[in-house]
Amino acid sequence: MTKLVNYISEAFHELKTNVTWPEWAEVQRLTIVVAVFSILFALLTFGVDELFVKALEGFFNLIK
Repeated sequence: MTKLVNYISEAFHELKTNVTWPEWAEVQRLTIVVAVFSILFALLTFGVDELFVKALEGFFNLIK
């Protein structure tokens, strides 16, 4: 149990002293960039899915 407590203590010490944290403005800017690209990727995926749905519907209607 002592090893676990020591590990957690050292991990917190490492986070406080050795990690370079970004400025709040940069965090906000990068969060917006990630959100925008996530939405664009979701819309692109939706569009490709709809395209395949229409293509398969057309194909199956053609072979009926």
